[in-house]
Amino acid sequence: MSWGTELWDQFDNLEKHTQWGIDVLEKYIKFVKERTEIELSYAKQLRNLSKKYQPKKNSKEEEEYRYTSTRAFLATLNEMNDYAGQHEVISENMTSLIIGELTRYVQELKQERKSHFHDGRKAQQHIETCWKQLEASKRRFERDCKEADRAQQYFEKMDADINVTKADVEKARQQAQLRHQMAEDSKAEYSSTLQKFNSEQHDHYYTHIPNIFQKIQEMEERRIVRIGESMKTFADVDRQVIPIIGKCLDEITKAAESVDHKNDSQMVIEAFKSGFEPPGDVDFEDFTQPMKRTVSESSLSNSRGDGKYEPKFGGKSKGKLWPFIKKNKLMSLLTSPHQPPPPPPASASPSAVPNGPQSPKQQKEPLSHRFNEFMTSKPKIHCFRSLKRGLSLKLGAGPEDFSNLPPEQRRKKLQQKVDELNKDIQKEMDQRDALTKMKDVYIKNPQMGDAASVDHRLSELEQNIEKLRLEVQKFEGWLAEVEGRLPSRTEQARRQSGLYEAQNTSAVNSCAQDRESSPDGSYTEEQSQETEMKVPATDFDDEFDDEEPLPTIGTCKALYTFEGQNEGTISVAEGEMLYVIEEDKGDGWTRIRRNEDEEGYVPTSYVEVYLDKNAKDGYKSLQKISE
Repeated sequence: MSWGTELWDQFDNLEKHTQWGIDVLEKYIKFVKERTEIELSYAKQLRNLSKKYQPKKNSKEEEEYRYTSTRAFLATLNEMNDYAGQHEVISENMTSLIIGELTRYVQELKQERKSHFHDGRKAQQHIETCWKQLEASKRRFERDCKEADRAQQYFEKMDADINVTKADVEKARQQAQLRHQMAEDSKAEYSSTLQKFNSEQHDHYYTHIPNIFQKIQEMEERRIVRIGESMKTFADVDRQVIPIIGKCLDEITKAAESVDHKNDSQMVIEAFKSGFEPPGDVDFEDFTQPMKRTVSESSLSNSRGDGKYEPKFGGKSKGKLWPFIKKNKLMSLLTSPHQPPPPPPASASPSAVPNGPQSPKQQKEPLSHRFNEFMTSKPKIHCFRSLKRGLSLKLGAGPEDFSNLPPEQRRKKLQQKVDELNKDIQKEMDQRDALTKMKDVYIKNPQMGDAASVDHRLSELEQNIEKLRLEVQKFEGWLAEVEGRLPSRTEQARRQSGLYEAQNTSAVNSCAQDRESSPDGSYTEEQSQETEMKVPATDFDDEFDDEEPLPTIGTCKALYTFEGQNEGTISVAEGEMLYVIEEDKGDGWTRIRRNEDEEGYVPTSYVEVYLDKNAKDGYKSLQKISE
């Protein structure tokens, strides 16, 4: 089956068909190119998705990835990143193995097709030229035959006419003979041309055209084979990455199977366990006796006071434990210009409280009266305002011994600090050992270097190691102190409420000194005391849930971007406009609000403040009233 014999008269159709084949090849190239673009786009979107949900470094979110479920999610994100890489491999292989190869092949195919059809047209033109020559020879032979016939008839007519002279007859005879000779010559030429044409035509249709068409057929078949191979490569490129994609999916499955709910629950305990003992039972208070109500030594809740005066906030009364009080709201209430202080209690004298623990027979002063005394004293309000600022900011500059944390959390932080210091010591020791060996080499081979040049660095390392060891001893001492307190101490915990009332007055009077040793103003633990000090809540703690927001006193524009990663701070973007609700109190922080639910502190140097004069005057008036 050959195009040269079967399609000898379909030159034009073959030309159209081969052009269509090239168009199909180019269409397939375009299809693969768009597929590679889709693969790249998909890979990019997968990478962006994985990056979007990756935990930020040095953030609270990164700490949450210690649980098995979140670690499995992180492993899924990493595997999705590898999964995206395989789609990039698909795109790269298709581009190099299919698009690049087919593009070059199309150019070669176009040149080959052009050459073949040029030869075909040339052969076609040659046979057409031979046909024209044959037609011209034929017409000339026909014309000469007619001219000879007319000359013969004229001669016969002249010869039969008796009136014509002999000279005229002879002339007519010669003319007839000449015409006959020309006709014979034309006949011979026509015969020769015809034979030549038949030979050329035979060669054209049985040799030249079949050869040309055979080459075109082979070219077209190669194109068909090539596009089939490209389609196979298209599938193979995908198939090659399937094992790696399968491994990615297997890793995701393995990560999912590693999720351990029991382990996560235990980690929650380790993360948030405070180490405090639960409070004891609340003693019965007999209101029928004409004496002040007492607070049970085994209770951490407060009483209302005597019958002469009963301070209330909102008419609610609940006893809450200090570890569960919303400290930020407590301190906001103590310093808020919206909350005028209550009148001083009838008998709130620090001298009424003994220095040591109270005996069961001794009457106790209600804790609510003491909080009233805190709120009506300007120096103490200023102290609690600073305390509140420390609670809100928590910029990481807490006490060195982590005494602002509950016992269990403090133990974990101290242990972590000890481990870090030991690692630093090991690094310094490794450097010292390396320098010592280098010094020995220099001593043995002075040409390699001066041994005295490393003495200064060795002395620095020795000093650093000694400093780090002293730090380790210090933190190990605090750690031993905490670990000695963590075991169950039921009776000791029951004495804490009595100890607090004995220590309350002195603790408030030394608030400024305590704040210096504990900058963030959070829960502190005195090293000289045997037990931790807990601050019970008063009757007004239920008012925290009904706290009104502070008024805006102006606006501000963020000059720089600030990442508020610490508790109490708020993140702002450069150029963002926000509301100011509290001016800088001299500590370098300004309190701002974005909306009803988002407010916090930003460095004053990061914003440009535009205060509203009327709002500022009203805010100062409220401050004076509250003071």
